[in-house]
Amino acid sequence: MKKQIRLGDQPVEYTLRVSNRAKRMRLAIYCDGNFVVTAPANVSFFKVEQFILEKARWVIDKLQYYKDHSGQVVVRGNRREYLANKGRALALVQSRLEYYSRFYDLSYQKINIKNQKTRWGSCSKKGNLNFNYRIIFLPERLADYIIVHELCHLQEFNHGPKFWQLVAKTFPDYRTLRREVKRK
Repeated sequence: MKKQIRLGDQPVEYTLRVSNRAKRMRLAIYCDGNFVVTAPANVSFFKVEQFILEKARWVIDKLQYYKDHSGQVVVRGNRREYLANKGRALALVQSRLEYYSRFYDLSYQKINIKNQKTRWGSCSKKGNLNFNYRIIFLPERLADYIIVHELCHLQEFNHGPKFWQLVAKTFPDYRTLRREVKRK
């Protein structure tokens, strides 16, 4: 359902999606300027609005970014694009994982290249690593950060202090890189 909220001095329209499957609230702003809030079914409308207000600066920045860049080509992730680049992405990920898995002395099961809308990578409890094919469009340092991030989840399956200590072995500036990845 369409809603509107005031962020600072401007009214902002968003779509509220209530989901029985959602475990937490999520904000998404797409390159066409659509702002979507997904919330678990048991969350009150008041809490949804509080959540948006807490993230107001991020929302305003993202909306402005897409407004400033409207009409420019954005890699959207259509199937043809995915199929054309899946092999290149797999080759990149395999070569970098080979290097970093030796450094960390960690082994993984399978590598999957996917066409995901909102994630750069993920790690399963079975030791499978998944990466978004668009990783090939990132600067090398950001791609490596994503690969190391997922690899470190093989040892620490959370985002606790021990996990970040592992990541910091190769990327002491992981906080900066993390912010950059979120902007992509």
